[in-house]
Amino acid sequence: MPSRIAYGTDEFHFGDLRLPQSSPPHPVAVMVHGGFWRSKYGLAYLDAMCEALTVAGIATWNIEYRRLGNPGGGWPGTCDDVANAAGHLAKIADEFNLDLNRTIAIGHSAGGHLAFWLASQNKILKAAISLAGVLDLRRSYELHLSTTVVADFLGGSPDEVPDRYQSASPIEHLPLGIPQRLFHGTADSSVPFEISERYVHTAQLRGDDAELITLQNAGHFELVDPRTKEFELVRQSARSLLGLVQ
Repeated sequence: MPSRIAYGTDEFHFGDLRLPQSSPPHPVAVMVHGGFWRSKYGLAYLDAMCEALTVAGIATWNIEYRRLGNPGGGWPGTCDDVANAAGHLAKIADEFNLDLNRTIAIGHSAGGHLAFWLASQNKILKAAISLAGVLDLRRSYELHLSTTVVADFLGGSPDEVPDRYQSASPIEHLPLGIPQRLFHGTADSSVPFEISERYVHTAQLRGDDAELITLQNAGHFELVDPRTKEFELVRQSARSLLGLVQ
């Protein structure tokens, strides 16, 4: 069973920490769930993925945060929560034998946005993995992803709040200076494949170690399902980035 740990005072300021059976200190993956930043989606759907990564020798810190529909959710509260949750690892590292020199972030969908935004802000991360991430907020607004959710999250359009798009969108922060692996299905109907394609192209132009792993005919959720071949690629990538022997 995971340990549920509070990182702040709000009811959504908590994370579930799972520890592997391998010898400590443990490498860590900060896990960030998606759901287009909306409150009706929570961290539980990543439980199976977290369990599988923990079996693979990786401690997982599956974080919750305030979302649209929660008091304080949206910009900047959601991002503040993710940053504070990741920062809390320093406070619990000794107690749980965590190796903060081997820490990555893994985010799915809107969680991919938050994980890569975190990577642009937090130097604790050694690498980041996006699973169909929303990494370009301007383009996502133009594509009307989930109707008006990008504008809902940031409080307006790119013309109305350009500074927020600049601050919040991972593609605007390139280069990140760490390895980045992006997994995306070509049949994804929630977040178009072109989002990851554009991001990696820009990251490589700016000198980053960024790679797009194209998942032919895969949709949006195969990436977080431990029973799929797509997840096996994610598992292998996470272990490799953390220096674990295959």
